Amino acid sequence: MDILLSLSATMVLAGVMLLIAAAVRLESPGAAIFRQRRAGWRGRAFVMLKFRSMRSDVDPYGGSPHSGADARLTRVGRFLRETSLDELPQLLNVLRGDMSLVGPRPLYERQAAEWDSNQRRRLDVRPGITGYAQAYGRGELPIEDKIEMDLYYVDHQSFWLDARIMVRTVLNMFFRRGDVYEKQYSRDKKHETD
Repeated sequence: MDILLSLSATMVLAGVMLLIAAAVRLESPGAAIFRQRRAGWRGRAFVMLKFRSMRSDVDPYGGSPHSGADARLTRVGRFLRETSLDELPQLLNVLRGDMSLVGPRPLYERQAAEWDSNQRRRLDVRPGITGYAQAYGRGELPIEDKIEMDLYYVDHQSFWLDARIMVRTVLNMFFRRGDVYEKQYSRDKKHETD
């Protein structure tokens, strides 16, 4: 299902993706596609793809923007983030088998290294372009709550839950529901710079 849907979406959206890539390149120097190592299925590292939304001279592993006013964001990048169009290249990650359409969002390897054995169960499924925590909380939730929601997904994974998450994600995109910017990464102060 992942392969069929992602291949169909890639073919349908190929023109849009080319236009986005051109817009990213025209606005600021650097590659249109941003590549970053993430923790994947069973903890295996992979390179996640996104359209670049920030200037190319910023730390690729720095903290996520907390608002659209972050000076690191480009104008095109701000639009891509706020519409979630920056995630479209991850369709290629799905075709390569690194990701699924639905699953826990892949986090940095250093973040995964801090989890306990229960939290590491979120690596028992492939990471997704969208997930339960993104569909029902997005940037408003700290990582602790997102992990709990991811574990719920791992324990209750089904075709119908995936379908609900995908429908909710599309509604969030079209109606701009939920904040895409992280309000607070963690409730633990030692992680505040993440």
